[in-house]
Amino acid sequence: MSVIKVIELMANSDKSWEDATARAIAKAGETVKDIRSAYVKDQSVVVKDGKITEYRVTLKVSFEVK
Repeated sequence: MSVIKVIELMANSDKSWEDATARAIAKAGETVKDIRSAYVKDQSVVVKDGKITEYRVTLKVSFEVK
């Protein structure tokens, strides 16, 4: 039987939501092992002078507890 834990992460990028998601997973992977999946819970942007300056994501990341 596997036990799965879910944590919530927030990340940002000046490129895209996909880049923010990839950054979050890469950073979490430095200390969290056996990441199984990630669910994008929320997306938002920061706008300055009518232009998007930052993409933000909130993720639910699941991993196996050993």
